[in-house]
Amino acid sequence: MDWLHAVAGLFVGLMVGMTGVGGGSLMAPILILLFGVAPTTAVGTDLWFASITKAVGGAVHHHHGGPEGGPDYEVIKRLMIGSIPASLIMLTVLSQMHVGQIKTGVITGALGIVLIATAVATLLRGRFHAWALARRVGTADRFTRWQPALTVLAGALLGAMVTLTSVGAGAIGATLLLALYPLRMRMQRLVATDIVHAVPLTLVAGLGHLWIGNVNPTLLVNLLAGSLPGIVIGSLLATRTSDRVLQPLLAAVLVVVGWRLIA
Repeated sequence: MDWLHAVAGLFVGLMVGMTGVGGGSLMAPILILLFGVAPTTAVGTDLWFASITKAVGGAVHHHHGGPEGGPDYEVIKRLMIGSIPASLIMLTVLSQMHVGQIKTGVITGALGIVLIATAVATLLRGRFHAWALARRVGTADRFTRWQPALTVLAGALLGAMVTLTSVGAGAIGATLLLALYPLRMRMQRLVATDIVHAVPLTLVAGLGHLWIGNVNPTLLVNLLAGSLPGIVIGSLLATRTSDRVLQPLLAAVLVVVGWRLIA
């Protein structure tokens, strides 16, 4: 089974590198539905997987993104002001849920719902961007005045969501950034910013899950064996891939998997 874990890691690493989407959205369901891993362990292990994998991808984007394609660290800082405290609060809540079945049911149900929301965000990202662009041009002063506070709020939403399900930092995070910064975020910068913000968030959440006891180190190593080369290749190919093909395919998979987890 070790090589199958590595192949799964390679596939997910490629998707994360090319689109910024696919980490928790694909890995956690793969672990639960295909490999039979307990939902709590799948989420905890996936958070470490995402943290290490996206750290590598973020480094590649930082060095190869250029002045207009690299991460936007001002936006990342605003997101972290909201996401890190929200993650710590969610970890505290999870640590107090002592009954395994209740905890597993909450995580599985939330994961299914967030996967479907991720699919919607993936498909409608362009419409959200167009809507925000019209508001940005039409009411520029009001829009920019609320940008910092709304970015912190978006970070808090992502922090709670990612800590509970390991999903949301990719497609939902990218959609929120496009809505909040429609002129500032070109695709490569959007992917880079999204990936770099996910690194400290998933690290904090992963440390919390490690403390709770929800991480499988052997499984993590097997997944990383495939994902690390995958995300390097995917990050280098980020400017050469077409979202018109990848996004509908990814969205369809997420809807099916999300419904399977809920049903």
